[in-house]
Amino acid sequence: MSLWSWQESVKAVFLDRVNIVSEYDRFVRSPTAEIRLPSVVSLKTYVKPALYPAFTRFNVFLRDRFSCQYCGSRDDLTFDHLIPRSRGGLTRWDNVVAACAPCNLRKSDSMPKDIGMLPRQSPYRPTVFELHRNGRLFPPNYLHESWLDYLYWDTELLP
Repeated sequence: MSLWSWQESVKAVFLDRVNIVSEYDRFVRSPTAEIRLPSVVSLKTYVKPALYPAFTRFNVFLRDRFSCQYCGSRDDLTFDHLIPRSRGGLTRWDNVVAACAPCNLRKSDSMPKDIGMLPRQSPYRPTVFELHRNGRLFPPNYLHESWLDYLYWDTELLP
């Protein structure tokens, strides 16, 4: 399962890559066409999912469960390079953690061991499955009713 933007889903419909399973009540219009906005789509051909996700700010936050790896705060998150960039540190999975702005400023360009600011969890490259698992801990604020039959397949079914 994937969450797509409305633009991606409309593009996939026009390229005939998906079947529309469910639609919203809203319409998308162009000068020559009008369609109902797809709510749930299924792929026409199987696409093997990637094992590892892209390195993005959001995915770093999701891996670290939207909490500062130094103090646990969930406010004002940014990310911190364990080995600072000024000391040759790279921006990649194994060197970046979620950090609140105050902790990031306090650590500055120091090495974590030098100032006693070790992250709660060592940074690592997560799998897509780990991010999906973490994502279930932070459900969206709003789920459209048309999605409910297709989500949370890992929950117990009613008899």
